[in-house]
Amino acid sequence: MTGAAAGADPRVQPMTVRDLDEVTAIEQQAYAFPWTRGNFIDSLSSGHLAWTLRAAPGGPLLAYYVAMEGVEEMHLLNITVAPAEQGRGHARALLAHLADQARALRALQLWLEVRESNARALQLYLRHGFETVGRRKGYYPAVQGREDAIVMRLPLSDPEGDSHAVD
Repeated sequence: MTGAAAGADPRVQPMTVRDLDEVTAIEQQAYAFPWTRGNFIDSLSSGHLAWTLRAAPGGPLLAYYVAMEGVEEMHLLNITVAPAEQGRGHARALLAHLADQARALRALQLWLEVRESNARALQLYLRHGFETVGRRKGYYPAVQGREDAIVMRLPLSDPEGDSHAVD
């Protein structure tokens, strides 16, 4: 993020290797099938967007996300709020931050997959403007077998309405 928006919330900072003990602790609390420390290291090494949200600069970690840039698109790979902090608007704040990041990188759309059983996340994404566009059969591991993912998309445009057309 560049310009004035970059300093909009000083609690939102790039994720670093120093954050990974807290990140993986939250991941273990939040999911039956969490990402590993290696998944996060690989994401950081690959240059994926990875941001954290803290209670205050240098304070306790509340939430984080990892997203991958593509050609004119962004793909949200992981967004997680510490279980004790859920329902307080942290995911909404990070989704808005990610959308701003994606627009700054000239992405036209933001994609994600979500477990079909995760009703709370599905509602959050719908309220944020995502639309359901498909399903990936057996995408996620489950306690018994596999679980489908719902594929969702958020169309993006610049605040000025730029369509990103190539001249």
